[in-house]
Amino acid sequence: MGTSQRDAELQRQIEFAAIPLHPRPVDFALRGLDLGIAGAALIALAVPMAFVAVLVRIASGRPVLYRGQRVGRAGRPFSTLKFRTLRPGAEDRLAGLAGADLDARAEAETTVIGRLLRHTHIDELPQLICVLRGDMAIVGPRPIRPAFFAQLVEEIPQYWQRLVVPPGMTGLAQLRITRSTGWAEKLAHDLEWIADRSISLYVSIVWATAVRVARRTLGAPDRDPEGA
Repeated sequence: MGTSQRDAELQRQIEFAAIPLHPRPVDFALRGLDLGIAGAALIALAVPMAFVAVLVRIASGRPVLYRGQRVGRAGRPFSTLKFRTLRPGAEDRLAGLAGADLDARAEAETTVIGRLLRHTHIDELPQLICVLRGDMAIVGPRPIRPAFFAQLVEEIPQYWQRLVVPPGMTGLAQLRITRSTGWAEKLAHDLEWIADRSISLYVSIVWATAVRVARRTLGAPDRDPEGA
């Protein structure tokens, strides 16, 4: 498939995702939960987050926050926010890498404080701001880089369906899979959330995520992801 055909197909897939195929009243309730949880968490964690920002600044300089382009609901791009865990300029050096190559190079680029932040998922706390502004949800498919999305849409015809809902900080796929899991299997978990999303499932995912983060923060080993 040529570049122009690939771009046209990508645009067509995104247009499909922009159509509200199955609007549900529960989506308004889930958005309300997002706003309540994100707002309360940012207030409660303001001091610890400020402390982390100071540590990142002292350990590896500026910028404190990493801003990266991601594909959001209906294909709209947005800038995600995380505490920076890599050395300054690492994003440019890692551009174009994927899979095992990316993992190996990213490990070498990760700062000492960055390893701790990643292990405990504290680096993702600034994404709560993305939730408040509507770019993300608490629960949903993991946000993906535009270049990878374009590639996966070509390889997996159903991949556009994950754009029907906003990307999330956590989700079924994030709880169940490992980094070695294939993209098609990850998509299956995302589509399960999209099909079955409800307040009860939302609460169970948030609770399972909180337990996992607490265990990691306290130094306890993770349980089998399939049992989460």
